[in-house]
Amino acid sequence: MSRRSVLGGAAAAVGLPLFEAMLPGGGRARAAIASSPRMLFYYVPNGMWMDDWTPRTEGSDYELSPTLASLAGVKDDLLVLTGLANHPPHPPGVLGAHAQGTAGFLTCREPHKTDGLNIRAGVSVDQVAARALAAGRRLPSLQLGLEAGDSAGSCDSGYSCAYSRNISWANASTPLPKITNVRLAFDRLFAGFDPTATAEAAARRKARRLSVLDHVTAEAGALSSRLGAADRAKLDQYLTGLRELEVRVVTADEAPVCDPGEPPGAHFRIFPSHLRLMTDLMVLALTCDATGIVTFMQANAASGRSYEFLDASGAHHGLSHHQGAPESIEKLKRVDAWNVGEFAYLLDRMKAVEEPDGGTLLDDSMVFFSSEMSDGDTHSHVNLPVLLAGRAGGALRPGRHIRYPETPIADLFIAMLQGVDVPVTEFGEDGTAPLAGLT
Repeated sequence: MSRRSVLGGAAAAVGLPLFEAMLPGGGRARAAIASSPRMLFYYVPNGMWMDDWTPRTEGSDYELSPTLASLAGVKDDLLVLTGLANHPPHPPGVLGAHAQGTAGFLTCREPHKTDGLNIRAGVSVDQVAARALAAGRRLPSLQLGLEAGDSAGSCDSGYSCAYSRNISWANASTPLPKITNVRLAFDRLFAGFDPTATAEAAARRKARRLSVLDHVTAEAGALSSRLGAADRAKLDQYLTGLRELEVRVVTADEAPVCDPGEPPGAHFRIFPSHLRLMTDLMVLALTCDATGIVTFMQANAASGRSYEFLDASGAHHGLSHHQGAPESIEKLKRVDAWNVGEFAYLLDRMKAVEEPDGGTLLDDSMVFFSSEMSDGDTHSHVNLPVLLAGRAGGALRPGRHIRYPETPIADLFIAMLQGVDVPVTEFGEDGTAPLAGLT
């Protein structure tokens, strides 16, 4: 079987996870997986309270900090990287640190200050990877997020909203907009991609609210008969999980049109479930190899979301400008720890996906987590909060806290690209060599 086989039907295409039957001779050859690297880039806004983020000890026996405590279950799959900086996006004396930092989050370049059409940043690291790794995948890359908003107008001190609401850039002038609606994201992955399906068939499926699995049942049955016992069990588990996720997505998307919704300011009640749905979609997309590259914005730059469900009322951006106030700092600590906990959930889900070689989806991936700044009060862009999870098929040696002297984060991106066999030697404005010590 092909590594990227799909179950096709009218208006649906369901990618498959890796089966033993897809490996050469049905064996467990590691090389069959090493050729399919996967990368995920996870953005959270407004920085972190770094005193509670940074581990006090280094090396493999380091102790997780209070903010990172929820990562205990994946500590051995994790690199905590201290000392990385992103100077190029921040010209001295120019206001707009959130837009600058977010535009440069994955580009490591200074954005051109404009609120008009002449935006300019640089190609992002995810898109450099996508160009090299897209062959055979239905989607070269996937951009997801939770907060919507178009790219028009000014969002930060004269900087275009394009800089604050996108982290993925195809080239210097083309940001790639993210999908924030879970139903649209699900359909992007699993519906409407069968080349034999007509537009009418796609419309019928949507009108009748049929599951994508209703259109691939026959092929699923035929496939099951060709698989061994372990692969059959994995197929059943995968399709069951897909159906359960689809039910959750449809349920979330089909509230009565007359429903008044949550009162103003109470959107926090639906935010956590929205995040979990998007997280499960990301894991599914990587599991079935629909794409090898995902970028995710937990919120837009300078997000004002309130985390009242954490007893942390007040806009997140406002809290990040704590000015040393103990009450604001305590709220920030709760928000930071919760955000890291949701990242831990993502890693746990990836670690639960078993590959035929005995490894996991997380073993075969590289997952980057950070923010556009470290301290939100000072808009500092040095000593950024950086996590790198997974093993990328052996390209990373996790389970450590590494402290660097002040070093361009662009060097990390060079190392990440080289780790998935993308031959680059420089990146952004100041990346000149791969970051040492990751292997």
